[in-house]
Amino acid sequence: MEDNIFLKGSQKPALEDFLQTHADGRENLGAELPVAIYRLLEYSLREELTERFGKDEQIRIFRSAGYRAGEYFAKKYLDLSLGLSEFTAQLQDRIQALKIGILRIEKLDEDTGSIILTVSEDADCSGLPIFGETVCNYDEGFLSGILSSYTGKTYHTVEINCWATGDRVCRFQAEATD
Repeated sequence: MEDNIFLKGSQKPALEDFLQTHADGRENLGAELPVAIYRLLEYSLREELTERFGKDEQIRIFRSAGYRAGEYFAKKYLDLSLGLSEFTAQLQDRIQALKIGILRIEKLDEDTGSIILTVSEDADCSGLPIFGETVCNYDEGFLSGILSSYTGKTYHTVEINCWATGDRVCRFQAEATD
């Protein structure tokens, strides 16, 4: 494929095609975007999907999209050949450097693959009002995609604490399902 992001013919663009950036594409504004604008996109999509398909389907779609992004992120931005300690340190560094949040591993059972992770200053929800429910479904999928890509096992991740439930960090429980 050429370096050109404009695809010819009826070729369907893939995720990586949308992530390409020409150097002069945002020469004045740069690559960063305020969290409020990111949330405007995320939460307007959440509302639209919920209205059209219901809350359960909206959650499923966000998790699925997050999983796809997590797989891509892992393959593009992480060295999947590293040992667990090095991989974890690299993942923490990348997530913080890209201003997604500050990732910590609270508990890891290497025998079962069960992991409890926290993300503070999460781009999705840190600072939101208390809604009484978790809202980081995209992050659930994103973490599952990364863990699945690294381990070769299928992971399912569920948010168990969230800023929107009154907690100061998002806490996720990730389990290998095979």
